[in-house]
Amino acid sequence: MKNQKKYLLDENEIPRAWFNIQAIMPNKPLPFLHPATRQELKPEDLFPIFCEECSKQELNQTDEWIPIPEEVVRQYAAYRCTPLVRAYDFEKALGTPARIYFKNESVSPAGSHKLNSALAQAYYAKEQGITNLTTETGAGQWGGALSYAAKKFGIECAVYMVKASYNQKPYRRSIMQTFGATITPSPSMSTRAGKDMITADPNDQGSLGGAISEAIELALTTDNCKYSLGSVLNHVCLHQTVIGLEAEKQMALAEDYPDIVIACFGGGSNFCGIALPFMRHKIQKGEKTRFIAAEPASCPKLTRGEFKYDFGDESGLTPLLPMYTLGHTFKPATIHAGGLRYHGAGVVLSQLMKDGYMEAVDIEQNESFKAGVLFARTEGIIPAPESCHAIAATVHEALKCKETGESKTILFNLSGHGFVDMSAYDQYLAGELQDFRLSDEELAKFMASANALNE
Repeated sequence: MKNQKKYLLDENEIPRAWFNIQAIMPNKPLPFLHPATRQELKPEDLFPIFCEECSKQELNQTDEWIPIPEEVVRQYAAYRCTPLVRAYDFEKALGTPARIYFKNESVSPAGSHKLNSALAQAYYAKEQGITNLTTETGAGQWGGALSYAAKKFGIECAVYMVKASYNQKPYRRSIMQTFGATITPSPSMSTRAGKDMITADPNDQGSLGGAISEAIELALTTDNCKYSLGSVLNHVCLHQTVIGLEAEKQMALAEDYPDIVIACFGGGSNFCGIALPFMRHKIQKGEKTRFIAAEPASCPKLTRGEFKYDFGDESGLTPLLPMYTLGHTFKPATIHAGGLRYHGAGVVLSQLMKDGYMEAVDIEQNESFKAGVLFARTEGIIPAPESCHAIAATVHEALKCKETGESKTILFNLSGHGFVDMSAYDQYLAGELQDFRLSDEELAKFMASANALNE
């Protein structure tokens, strides 16, 4: 057995540049469109909403490497490089010949991978002289990460938290409040967008699309304030590539290379983080690695959605994005993996999916928790409900190896821990957790909103 400490890199190995896959994609993503004019978007069109540097990174399709500011590297050094671990006991429990590794992003101060982009976005806001940031959060991991990052750089932070998660996950709220943020359940009566949602459905439990609408509205109506997003957009996915860039070096130290790379999928940030640095070898060198996105059966934008132009939010305040979508009016079931309850997929990943560079599977809620419990009992880490989907997809592939006798190498991203999600585990262990699967009738109803935009 190899010494697992060998797989850890010190802070001197933190990447000094993010990898921008847009620069090497055979088919570039289609352009963003202005929501009013339907004309191709320029970086300056994003300046009213986002920090200027993030806006420029968003539409950069030429520079393969984007330097990481030294102050961001210094903040990364508090928790990076994160461990790459060989899951020997998990392999043994599955009886598989597969070699299973996981990148442990749960060790960040915020408990998830989300801090990788939050620190970058907060830094750019500070450099621009911005004093306030607004955002949305599903499960609370992104809200917690931005709350921490904003405090680090002396910026006020306001978070709209999807109402279902606000009620399900009180300790996620506490984390954000401890870091100094203001939290509002969404939909709320504090914005025009929120009032419209509540008027349409007084019992609306919220969606990420709806919370995005409220956060953007607040940013547009507040002086010296910008909106910050935790997934989906290209600059967010760019910042997350530190995960895969580290994992490349660590896999080399382990004298191994992944045949399969897996991550859970909401909007795409942690999937991009672990997958894109390895995917560049598939594009440039013809490596045969498979890339699998694991999404919930209740929110199956990659497995059952359609590739169309659609809004990133419910109210239509964002640019029109070319992506796999369930329709921007989609109302997800109140599953515990709140970070995966988003109607659309990131633009870069949507194009890569369309071009066959990656694949997707959908996972039932109970199946995901079953895999998460097995992982916790063998590896000693209780995974976030979102990460459980990646673990369940890993189990699928490991058991295929057991059937065929193939000894493949599987790498998955443990995007965060579930230490403040124990109410979900309580329900699973008590046999009270429900599965939700989107019906064809519901899908057709929600897709109507996207179809209308593409006529």
